[in-house]
Amino acid sequence: MKKTSYAPADINEGFVVAVTIEAKEGEADAVAALIAGLVAPTLAEPGVKLFIPYRSPANPRLFFIFELYIAEDGWRAHQETAHFKAAVGELLPRASRRERIPFVPYAMV
Repeated sequence: MKKTSYAPADINEGFVVAVTIEAKEGEADAVAALIAGLVAPTLAEPGVKLFIPYRSPANPRLFFIFELYIAEDGWRAHQETAHFKAAVGELLPRASRRERIPFVPYAMV
């Protein structure tokens, strides 16, 4: 069974992906809806610890997603899911920029 809560040491252990998305003019609400639709199915994936989207109050076209996986394999598996492929297929034409940067911990908390 998948854990539903994590201690700080658990959260600092895993594979992080920081995603920044900037929506094209007039597409921000559509992008927000697509990202929101990813939350529940992504959190249901066995390799996912966290999937937290944010929207900038200073620039409503700018989004940040914090993704935490148990391991890099979880990220790879996420990219093969039907919900990810469908969302990205709709999202990319609406985005002027999408950046995904993976991180791994180097200092334990």
